[in-house]
Amino acid sequence: MKGKDFIITGLQSWDIPIGSNAIDIAKEIAIDNRVLYVNSPLDMMTMYRNKPTAETSRRLEVLKKRKKPIRKISKNLWVLDFPFYVWSINGLPDGFLFDFFNKANNRKIFRYTKKVADKLGFINPIHFIDNDIYRSFYAKQILDPKLSVYYRRDNVQPYAYWKKHAVRLEPKLIHKSDLVVCNSPQLADYAKNFNNKSYDVGQGVDLSAYNTEMDFPVPAALQAIPQPRIGYIGDINSMRLDADLIYELAKSKPGYSFVMIGNEDKVFAAHALHNLKNVHFTGSIAKQQVPEYMNALDVCLNPQLINEITIGNYPRKVDEYLALGKPVIATTTHTMELFKDHVYLCADVNEYKTAVEKALIENSEEKKNQRIIFARSHSWHNNVQEIYNQIEKIIN
Repeated sequence: MKGKDFIITGLQSWDIPIGSNAIDIAKEIAIDNRVLYVNSPLDMMTMYRNKPTAETSRRLEVLKKRKKPIRKISKNLWVLDFPFYVWSINGLPDGFLFDFFNKANNRKIFRYTKKVADKLGFINPIHFIDNDIYRSFYAKQILDPKLSVYYRRDNVQPYAYWKKHAVRLEPKLIHKSDLVVCNSPQLADYAKNFNNKSYDVGQGVDLSAYNTEMDFPVPAALQAIPQPRIGYIGDINSMRLDADLIYELAKSKPGYSFVMIGNEDKVFAAHALHNLKNVHFTGSIAKQQVPEYMNALDVCLNPQLINEITIGNYPRKVDEYLALGKPVIATTTHTMELFKDHVYLCADVNEYKTAVEKALIENSEEKKNQRIIFARSHSWHNNVQEIYNQIEKIIN
């Protein structure tokens, strides 16, 4: 697909310091098409109650007229920050009152977006909505795009912020979208209940930093930790990870070191895991340090806690593990079946105990190369091509 115009609205700001599907998709689309990436406008509560962050500071500068709303990132890619705020409405009761103010916010957002798109010369743009249930709910009738595409890459409904309104509104947004694309089979199955033009398009991952030909030194924080090192890297969050499983696994393997790399929440901080001598928490590390920490592990884990948040989750970190050729052990889900030929999938702690031994014994150069080839097939180029395929079916 070439020469089209895309408007992308989503939950994550262009300036977010962590990885973002929407940003990676925008960059890939912009290779052959023009893209206007729309940052969410700040609401009054964020403006007045929270301190500026890397994610919000530029938007505050635009609000104060110190910076221009539009910035050009590359030849075909622009980012829009709004020179106004919107109502803080999530605390309103679900129903008429919320819908009234949400529609007012949507009008303000997309009338301005349309003016900017017209100024840039966009013609019949395709609107790509990255899980943005509230701020893009009325976009189709205001923006009047050539195509409205809803991208469901996460089940946000169980989260506290979304519980009150998303359960009612997301099915309606799915229903009125021209196309729904999802990054896992479970998320697509849910969407098909409301729109039969809902498809699993898989996931893309930027693996440029995960190259086995690079020379990765063992980080100082890990040098004193004896091998074999069995580890997890990422947000150590009790809503997503099974702390009790990790505890039982580590307790059963006192001769192995278990390394938890990342920021831990209060549940993990107070967990008995901290009482085990062979469990090590490193704390947060910088994004650019992740590959060298990952490379120092002998086996990588993704011990998900199975719930309505994680059941349809696509584990980007598993692709990163595999891209470095690492043996990987993960909790089995329908989505994880995609990885079954390259990952040890486990249903309980006993299967994890067996898998750790097998992962260390069975590791070989041949298996390592197979893992790398498989991970690299999940590129953003391939993922966006699949999105294009679905868009072209609708257009044609």
